[in-house]
Formats: sequence, C-alpha cells, structure tokens
Amino acid sequence: MKRFVMLSMVFVLALSIFAGCAKSGDGGKASQEPTTSSQLADSTQPTADKLPQVTLKIMIPGDRPPDMDLIIAEAEKRMKDTINVKLDIVFVPWSDLAQKTQVTLGSGENIDLIFDAPWLHINQMISNGYYEPLDDLLAQYGKTVLEKRPQQMWDANKYGGKIMAVPLGVSYMSGNSYMIRKDIREKLGIEPIKTYDDMIKFAYAVKEKEKGLVPMTAAGSTAQQQYSLVNFRSLNDYQTHIRATHALGNSLTLYYKDNDGKVYNLFEDKDQVLTWLNDARKYYTDGLIYKDILSAKDFHQLFKSGKAAITPNGSFGLGDDFINSLKQNAPGAEVEMVTFFDSTKGANYANFKQWNFLAVPKVSKNKERAVMFMNWANEKDNYDLLSYGIKGKHWEEVGQDKMKLLDTTNYWGFGYVWVWNPVDERSEADGDPTTHALDMILRDADSFTTDILTGFEFDTSAIQNDISQYNTIEAKYYPAMFNGVVDPATTMKKFEGEAGPALKKIQNELQKQIDAFLAMKK
Repeated sequence: MKRFVMLSMVFVLALSIFAGCAKSGDGGKASQEPTTSSQLADSTQPTADKLPQVTLKIMIPGDRPPDMDLIIAEAEKRMKDTINVKLDIVFVPWSDLAQKTQVTLGSGENIDLIFDAPWLHINQMISNGYYEPLDDLLAQYGKTVLEKRPQQMWDANKYGGKIMAVPLGVSYMSGNSYMIRKDIREKLGIEPIKTYDDMIKFAYAVKEKEKGLVPMTAAGSTAQQQYSLVNFRSLNDYQTHIRATHALGNSLTLYYKDNDGKVYNLFEDKDQVLTWLNDARKYYTDGLIYKDILSAKDFHQLFKSGKAAITPNGSFGLGDDFINSLKQNAPGAEVEMVTFFDSTKGANYANFKQWNFLAVPKVSKNKERAVMFMNWANEKDNYDLLSYGIKGKHWEEVGQDKMKLLDTTNYWGFGYVWVWNPVDERSEADGDPTTHALDMILRDADSFTTDILTGFEFDTSAIQNDISQYNTIEAKYYPAMFNGVVDPATTMKKFEGEAGPALKKIQNELQKQIDAFLAMKK
C-alpha cells in the first residue's frame, strides 16, 4: 500500500519567506537550521511560562499498531514543556477512508488534522471550503515544515495559489525496474543485463531453452495499465520523454513529449508509441509474453510462484515478499533488479506533484497548535519517533540516514500518511547499496528537469461526460493492444472509430487550459 499510495504510485507554493532559506544543494535541506517547537512556543507565548494544554484530534488512514499508545505517550512527554499537546489519533481503514473522511468533514465534526489526497477528494473538499489556507500559519508556526521540503515541492502543489495542505512525500518520481531470474540468466550463460535489448535477448533464450517458464509478464488490467508492457517501457524513454497527461491517468492515447507544452493524440501522432506497440505484438506472437495476461488478476504472482523470468517492478527495491515467495516456491531461485533508469542529472522530468497531504479543517479550534505539532513532527528526533517507533525497541539508528528495524509486529511505519519529508526519511541499513543510491537521487529535487507544466491543474468539469465515455471504450481495447495481444493496426482503427471523437474533445480542452496556463507564466 505504501508504494502505491504515494504510489504508489506523487509535490504547495513559493513563499516569500524562502528568500532567507536558500537551498544548500543537499537534496532539500535549507541552509539555515530549522526552527524547533521549543522556539516556536517561545515566540508565540513570549510572556507566558507555558502554553495551555490542548488535545489534537488527528484522522489518518490505516490500522492502529499495538504499540501506538507507547509512541503517543513518548510524544506527549516530549511536547509537554514546549507546545503542550495531547494526541487523539483516529485510524480509518483504507476501505472506509473516502466515505468516513467525507462524512466527518461534511458534518462539521471537530478535527484538527486530516489526511487527504488528489486520488481521494482533496480538490472537492477544498472547493467546498472545508480546509484552512496555511500560508500565514506555516510562516509563523511551521518554519521547519517549510524548510524540510524543497521549493519545487511547494511550487508544484498549489491549490488556487494557496497552501491548502502540507504535501507528504520523499521523492519526485517512482523508481522503476524489472525483476529478473538471476539463477536462470547465469544458467544460460548470459551476461548481466544492461539494456532493454539485452533483456529481450534473455527472454528469447528463456523461451528457447527453459520450457515451462514464461519469459515475461506484465499487467493486463485497466486498473494497473501503468504496468502494461508498453506503458512500463515508456518510463525509460529518454529520446522523446513521452509521458501520460493530466487528463487520462496512465493512458498514453493522449501524451506529452519532450517539454513543449503540447498534447499529442495517439490516433494522429503515433510517434514512438506505435513502435512500442508493434514490438509488443511481436513479443506476444513469438511467445515471450504470458498468453493469459489479460485474465491474470495478479501479474506478479506468476513470478513469485517461480513460473516467470521477467516482471516489471514499481520501485528499485526487490522487497522481501518477492524474494521469500520465490524461494519458497522455487528452491534455489535467485532474483536481481535490473533498471534502465538514467541517473544523469536532468535526464528525468518531474512536476514534483505529491499524492498524500495533511490538512487543517476549517472547524478546528486549534489551528495554530495543529501547525505547531506538524512543525514538531518534522524535527528529526520526533520524525524518527512517529515514523519508526521507540529507538532501541522498534528500531535502531545506523548513521544519519539509515536504520535497522527491530520490531515491525507491534509498530510499523506509516509516516507517509502524516509526517513524510525527503530530508528525514531513513533507508533500511541492510538494503541494497545500489537501490539506496538510486532512491537518494529520487529524493533530490535538483536531480530533475522541471516539467513545463509544473503547477498545472486540469479542470475536467467541461468534458466529464466525454472522459466517462472514453474510459468505457478504452477498457475494451487498451490492455490488449498495449500488451501485444492484438494487432495494433486493425485494433487502432476500431478503437479510433469508437473513441476518437471523445478523445479529441478531451485533447482540445486540455490543450486550451495548458495554453492559458503557459500564457500566465510569461
């Protein structure tokens, strides 16, 4: 869940106070020391010995860990002589999150901090006036919150030109890789894979010499089409930088390329995408792709069961689940990560958009203290406490930016729903050094070329019916075509005949709004 929620799987404003907080080039850290909660308490109550105690009610998604009360007790102990806050943390099951949070906000129930997201209903809740603008509150009480996130992240996550919620994120794009059966590669005498062509040659070798082993899998469902054969390949397109638009999620029937601010239509401007579609068709007809790809509910399961040699992975890390499942189902099997990610500075585009946020509802009677708590939670020691638990019991420190988990049964990390920032997040000490180095690149805003559409928000109200109509038609054609199951030439004609008019309306509306956005930036 953590991977896909952020997924998961995510980046809100240029504030004048940043003038004195110029970045030092260290991946988002400010050149001055963050303001501590103690200093904030002193500055907000210069004549008082102590702030009056308040209880903050915080609503976040997930399951309550068994040791949560221990963490709350330690946090309240640390806050007692500074911001003097008690915590009432309400956990909402993921399955109930949309309804529960919407009902809570609509009823006017007193909540001081609440999780929201673009994939949930943050735009709707902001439009309904449920959230407090945070510019002034953060400037006065949340300087550490501001300093722990690079300016690009604030600039990119605007809502009507105001900070309406604090973005929660540690990276500016998702890692991407393929999981490869290392033992099979070595058995076939194939050198380590360096390029996409190398990987395809490996797949052909598996097809020829490893009977009963599927060379490649991918996602055959509309819900996971970012993991289709063609979509996933596009993630490492460094020639034209083809990528999905704001209009249709992970669909490449409309796409951007390079950084020209134009919207391209697959039915009219096939470009590199048609080459990928033709390649996918060849791989499928040659038997490289799992023949039942469209009916597989879990495209990773085939790999975990030891029956596939290659599968896409939405991160740079392999994950214990994959490794342990594979070893259990195929004793002696080994897995390795292969990525075609270009780590050269500026090679990747980012719009710095984040997908998780923490907001202060209008109804809160403790808005100042809520922001002071967020500031406290973004101090390193406190961040560690809320993210990993009690040091020495749930985790132990390894250097400045790593840790070793000791007990994930009684307390597990869920920092991504209430504290995440790219400066304080730690990596697991026993992780792969290569994976760690790549993840650090994803956390450095200066590693990326800024997308020309950073900060752009697409208003779908004028074409909502067209989008609904298009999505229904797309589900009939897209998964099959983008995994090579059907001939792209004949399928494209049928697809365009049914969906072309709706797609054109969506393209025109998106382009009109982009043109207006870019004109305002000049």
